[in-house]
Amino acid sequence: MIVKETKLRAWGNSIGVVIPKEDALKENLKPDQKVRITVTLLEPVKVKDLYGKLKFSKSTDEIMTEIDNELDSKFFRK
Repeated sequence: MIVKETKLRAWGNSIGVVIPKEDALKENLKPDQKVRITVTLLEPVKVKDLYGKLKFSKSTDEIMTEIDNELDSKFFRK
């Protein structure tokens, strides 16, 4: 098994991964063989990069007050 940090490279309209020759020889890899590759990002992914910034029409204080009032009305009935 090869565990290697590498950069993805543009390859026409695709992205490719280069396996260094010494690693290919060590694992006895040949062109046209099928292999399974597991890809893991080394840099942490930020939630805002995935979903963008969330924008609310109400402030956090207003939202928390509404939640408190709703919980109070369910558990402390008058």
